[in-house]
Amino acid sequence: MIISFEFDGIFYSSDLKKGKDISIPLISDATGPKCFFAPNFKIEPVVAGDFIGSVAAGSPVNFKNIFINPHGNGTHTECVGHISADPYTIYECLKEFHYVARLVTLTPEVLPNGDQIITEQLLIGLLEGNVGTQVVVIRTLPNEETKTTVDYSGKNPPYFTTEAIQYLHKIGINHLITDLPSIDREEDGGRLDGHKTFWGYPDHITDYKTITEMVYVPNDIEDGLYFCNIQIASIMSDASPSKVVLYDMER
Repeated sequence: MIISFEFDGIFYSSDLKKGKDISIPLISDATGPKCFFAPNFKIEPVVAGDFIGSVAAGSPVNFKNIFINPHGNGTHTECVGHISADPYTIYECLKEFHYVARLVTLTPEVLPNGDQIITEQLLIGLLEGNVGTQVVVIRTLPNEETKTTVDYSGKNPPYFTTEAIQYLHKIGINHLITDLPSIDREEDGGRLDGHKTFWGYPDHITDYKTITEMVYVPNDIEDGLYFCNIQIASIMSDASPSKVVLYDMER
């Protein structure tokens, strides 16, 4: 199926048969991708008496439980409920699923203490003049395939400065997609400045905004504009495992 649409006064088309899935598939009992010392993602058959929910074990059907920590296991999309005592859910906050997204690639700046940060200046250099795009996908370098299996726990991965998040708010970004496990420092004393700034928490909450973390954008996908589909599970939680698909935009 080919769709046509207008963006910023220009008509584009996208072939929905040619999506580029940038979410990371999860494998049962694999050690990654994960972060924050979450347990491994796991799928196992239901066991009840003599019944084992596995065709391989003699059952007529596969009947399995899935154990997942959305924030800790792979690609996920979260809402302000992640940091709020109020019961915001991703199901209620994310009401649109198709956007035009801009993909950009950058190398985090390294501080004297070894921290790697994404700064406002880095983003300005890539996004200055951005008009009408509500979604930004940020790919960090180096961009090895190990991002699909890594355990980030205890490794202090790169993160965004508060000023960088303020800049994204200033230019109208409502949905931030990143290949990092978190937009904040792994250990920051519980401040979560980036998350709070992005959602305007607690005084000016923008509950329609989302953050998607731990995607993987292969190197053969070029920077630029893409038609973007964000998919979540219909669960009443602050975050959901998610699938993000990019489609080329042809003029």
